[in-house]
Amino acid sequence: MSSQSNKQPTLKKISKGLTVGSVMTGSTFFHGPPVLALGLTKLFKKSRKVDETNIKITNSWLTVNNWLIDNVLPNTQWDITIDEDLDLNMQGRYLMTCNHQSWVDTTVNQYFGLTRMPLTRFFTKWELIFIPFVGQAFKILGFPMMKRHSKEQIAKNPELKYRDMEEARKSCEQLLSQPFTLLNYLEGTRFTPEKHAQQQSPYKNLLKPKAGGLALALNILGDQIDALVDMTIIYPNGAPGYGEFWLGDVPRIAVDLRKIEIPEWVLGGNYEDDAEFREKFQNWVDQLWTEKDQLIDRLKAQYQVNK
Repeated sequence: MSSQSNKQPTLKKISKGLTVGSVMTGSTFFHGPPVLALGLTKLFKKSRKVDETNIKITNSWLTVNNWLIDNVLPNTQWDITIDEDLDLNMQGRYLMTCNHQSWVDTTVNQYFGLTRMPLTRFFTKWELIFIPFVGQAFKILGFPMMKRHSKEQIAKNPELKYRDMEEARKSCEQLLSQPFTLLNYLEGTRFTPEKHAQQQSPYKNLLKPKAGGLALALNILGDQIDALVDMTIIYPNGAPGYGEFWLGDVPRIAVDLRKIEIPEWVLGGNYEDDAEFREKFQNWVDQLWTEKDQLIDRLKAQYQVNK
């Protein structure tokens, strides 16, 4: 639960919510059908032009969302800090890690990235393909879709592990035909105090990172990306819900981006089968997460002073 006020919605907030909901619904129905229609043509013939057109349509949809944020939610103050060594552009290829506190995180990423970075994708489960419209849109837009088997299934049939790896490799390699940003929430789930306590996380502000997904992406794409980017999102007044955000109840959002140098030994390592490499990689990620935890402490202290 956010630290935002829990007062009953005022007429102004109700009006704002109706405006946001109506515009987003209308925008989705306007932009969605062309993406799906063009996507169907790929069943017969792959076309880079179709991919580029779909990305433009999707960015147009995001532009409407960002217009709402800037014009209907003007009370939200954005503090964005970018590492001076991080040269972002719309033609780049980026892997991105981020802390995860709220469904709003993805909207923050889209708001920041729309004019600075290529369209952000993230790993999704193959099962989402069966969700009408949403699953098909993910597939059409090139989101890596994973067929993951459980540990029990792999124990019965070890070959499934390598089949999963091959599926992941094909999904990632499909991104290389165009600029991309591939996002990985290393915590694997949204941070809550309950999850933090249950994990006995050694980090004050973060859950334990799951290094396997990042290791996989770096193994497949590492020598062909322009940068590994770490995004840190802070909500000084508490992590909001999605409804709170779109009602304008989030006074401030801070975003910090830094470039992470990738050691040469990381590229080409076998995380799944090489225990020594896996331990070394996990230690590297733990160090990155320690630095991130310390950064969040500094940012929290800064906003407590300025609040």
